[in-house]
Amino acid sequence: MPNLSMAQALNHALRDAIKEDERVVVFGEDVGALGGVFRITDGITRDLGEDRCFDTPLAEAGIVGLAVGMAMGGMKPVVEMQFDAFAYPAFEQIASHVAKLRNRTRGALSLPMVIRVPYAGGIGGVEHHCDSSEAYYAHTPGLKVVTPATVEDAYSLLRAAIDDPDPVIFLEPKKLYWAKADVELTRGEPFGRAAIRRRGKDVTLIAYGPSTPVALQAAEAAKEEGWDVEVVDLRSIVPFDDETVAASVRRTGRCVVVQEAQGFAGVGAEIAARVQERCFHSLHAPVLRVSGFDIPYPPPMLEHAHLPGVDRILDTLDRLQRDDKPDLRYVAEVVA
Repeated sequence: MPNLSMAQALNHALRDAIKEDERVVVFGEDVGALGGVFRITDGITRDLGEDRCFDTPLAEAGIVGLAVGMAMGGMKPVVEMQFDAFAYPAFEQIASHVAKLRNRTRGALSLPMVIRVPYAGGIGGVEHHCDSSEAYYAHTPGLKVVTPATVEDAYSLLRAAIDDPDPVIFLEPKKLYWAKADVELTRGEPFGRAAIRRRGKDVTLIAYGPSTPVALQAAEAAKEEGWDVEVVDLRSIVPFDDETVAASVRRTGRCVVVQEAQGFAGVGAEIAARVQERCFHSLHAPVLRVSGFDIPYPPPMLEHAHLPGVDRILDTLDRLQRDDKPDLRYVAEVVA
């Protein structure tokens, strides 16, 4: 098995998709000769031709608008937004057209397109370069929202996204681009299946994308404090795998959700609500969240204080009840 970084796995996924399907094209700002800011498309234009991977003007709304027209015409465009917050000028196109066209045409037209978004923090970037924007897309019906946390998933999920008949927002954790692993490059299974990255019996940590490695580190550190922690990696935010998540929480009786994005109205709040609705009688304690603060992304020197880390997750675990009895005060409060 080759030893690849996540960036290299994504590059392989794009190359293989282009080679296998003449309808697949890749475009965006500086993705051609330069190979993209993070070199995800490195060498693709040189090796496969500028008609299959090419540069565009610095106009995100125009990039996505072009992709909509190409997808309507039978092609399978894969576009790069370069940075998470750079995608906001294209959000009207995404929310009004990309997400709505199948419904608007009563299924007569679909948009088999992928919007790749390097997202989240951990690289010391400044504002507009490190947003966690997943909630905007997850809240928009008609979009699938996927984010890999491993090198293997980077390849398989991107291949699945390109194969999908509907639009996919593919969120790539920037800080994991250089993570390496020995991987077997395989086509992904359909979206909507979470992965249990670590088995445990005391509490379930639910994470996705850049938060998954942090959750795994916290799970290892929690052993010293007597916790046996299970870690669930969502992989797919939309569609959401209620089955795997609920089964895990019913086994452990406790749940903590970890996300880099700010807490208020975030994806973690939706996860907490779904767990509460489906697992109420199995819970020994409230569902808790560990998130970024409700502020604009901070300057690079303060990034470490903003992002959820191992210590904050361990502090949250300490808030949970350790015995096997439900917190009756909490139950009474909810019922009231």
